[in-house]
Amino acid sequence: MTIEYLKKANPPVEAYDRTTSETVNRMLDDVRTNGEDAVRRYARELDGWNGEIVVSEATLAEAEKKLSPLVKEDLRFARDRVQEFAKRQRDSLHEFEAELIPGLLTGQKLIPCNTAGCYVPGGRYAHAASAIMSVGTAAVAGVPNIVATSPAHKELGVHPAILYAAKICGAHTVLALGGVHAVASLAFGLFSGHQADIIVGPGNRYVAEAKRTLFGRIGIDIVAGPTESAVIADATADPDIVAADLIGQAEHGPDSPVWLITTSRELGQAVIDRVPAVIAALPEIAKNAATAAWRDYAEVAVCSTREEAATLSDQYASEHLQVLAEDLDWWLGRLTNYGSLFLGEETTVAYGDKCSGPNHILPTRGAARYTGGLSVGKFIKTVTYQRLTRQASRTVGQVAARISRLEGMEGHARTGDVRLRKYYPEEAFDLGTLGRH
Repeated sequence: MTIEYLKKANPPVEAYDRTTSETVNRMLDDVRTNGEDAVRRYARELDGWNGEIVVSEATLAEAEKKLSPLVKEDLRFARDRVQEFAKRQRDSLHEFEAELIPGLLTGQKLIPCNTAGCYVPGGRYAHAASAIMSVGTAAVAGVPNIVATSPAHKELGVHPAILYAAKICGAHTVLALGGVHAVASLAFGLFSGHQADIIVGPGNRYVAEAKRTLFGRIGIDIVAGPTESAVIADATADPDIVAADLIGQAEHGPDSPVWLITTSRELGQAVIDRVPAVIAALPEIAKNAATAAWRDYAEVAVCSTREEAATLSDQYASEHLQVLAEDLDWWLGRLTNYGSLFLGEETTVAYGDKCSGPNHILPTRGAARYTGGLSVGKFIKTVTYQRLTRQASRTVGQVAARISRLEGMEGHARTGDVRLRKYYPEEAFDLGTLGRH
């Protein structure tokens, strides 16, 4: 490909981080051994929280009172869009039963997990939308026990908007916990009495490492990295909008990559020229994050053709991908690797992040090459069953016995043999020979 980079990423060199893994394993072992006492200790030491761990109905009611009518209306709007989308996802999944040959009845059932743990981050920003994305989707999936957890901030506790969002979306238990000890509490069933079957939701590197470490004992959605966003733009794109959209995502954190892929060198340079003013206009916390993200992780690439741009985009496999270009249907049909796709100037990642409907908990670090984001299907097990008549067992049993012996698995073969002898004692069957090719 003939690609010109007007800006290349120059991330700081990072030493291999053993401390995160070591800290996570030490804390998990502590909680596994000492249970809720260890969790309360970490809540005091790390969060400055001495209050209730299980958020009471009275606290939830008080949180609701602290919010303005418009805030509550907005959160309900977001919940309704997210849950409506999740319901349509649920409706697209189907149970079925089919007779593959006479007497061989097979089927598929959809069974929700018994308990979902939903981690809602609450560090640099109050992520009420994340509560909606995780709790709301689990509720639509039909999960009977939903445990949400979010960090308490010293004497202030959990942000009232997060508490309200968790409540209106259907959380059965809400914990005032963040970090490794929160993930451990979900996994080990502390405070709620329900061990999580799956834990979902983004968090810092300690949360991500705790989920990774516990994977196998519990299911997880993804091991999330820093938020990343890409924009594909042609000469018709508005550079002011492109710059705003890139920096709007760069405020997530100092290590959040933003990438512009364009077929217009003029557009690319115009965006670069506008970015400093866009960053300078942000509030201090967002400004600091966006400054570092743009300086260290942003890239602006100029491609010769739209096919070349699409190929490069698929190599990035970005968590969020916007297309600000002509012929949107072509891009929709051509692009293959992204967490969520945002088509046209009227659409922006922030809409998906907050309230438009499709889930915003998405794959990062190239994982979009092989998986999508959080969906109702993450909380539902697709399981199978089968039932055979004796006539079907006669047909299937012979084949299963021969394949088992071909593979050298005599015990498997004999489970077919014993049935054939019982059901058809007068018949002789070719049941194969151990190790025969």
